[in-house]
Amino acid sequence: MSCVGPGLARPHDLLWLDPAAVPSAPHGAERPIWPHWRNAAWPVVVRRDHCSPYIPVGLRGATRSQRYAAWTLPGHILNIVTPETLARTRAWLTHPQHALPSMRALRSLADDLDRCGLPWGPTGSTGFCLATKTSLLRHDSDLDLRIRASSPLTRDEVEYLGHLADRVACRLDIQIETGSGGFALNEWRARRGQVLLKTNHGPILTADPWADPWAETHARTVEPAS
Repeated sequence: MSCVGPGLARPHDLLWLDPAAVPSAPHGAERPIWPHWRNAAWPVVVRRDHCSPYIPVGLRGATRSQRYAAWTLPGHILNIVTPETLARTRAWLTHPQHALPSMRALRSLADDLDRCGLPWGPTGSTGFCLATKTSLLRHDSDLDLRIRASSPLTRDEVEYLGHLADRVACRLDIQIETGSGGFALNEWRARRGQVLLKTNHGPILTADPWADPWAETHARTVEPAS
């Protein structure tokens, strides 16, 4: 879960903030300012970090180079849209860029993802454009999905989800959220013994992404590259 507490916001959720809100500054740091390119009408994306009660967020701009990490507080949130909400509303059917590969992939896979019985939805640039109704996607944009699985996936479920990538014309990246963090389905499917689990306290290698991520018998912290 995100550092803000159960049920409020998870990584990849989109938050619309009070336009008058300024970035928060945890740990007594100097208060930052929003970048000049920020569009206050657009949401911020919940990212992974830890500093309750602050919520770690990321800003997206109109270009790939426009990214900015910041913090906000629960009281600044006006609205939350989750990837699962976008999936339920089938937002891609009426989006201006519905003919692009990532949108066509959603149209092709949605019913099969529903049949899997796990909460799912689009994230990344596709999810952002669906939520904001903006036309920022390119023909080569990936499709990123979040699937929430509070208990271990069966081998049949892993293979079922893994084979979905064979049916679409764009790159498909499925992230499995366990409650302890998130990992790439393709990496788990490869059966290498361990998987990289992204947590609020940093990435770790673990043999069981559903276990306590900080138990020494299950995981070791991945040191940042020097």
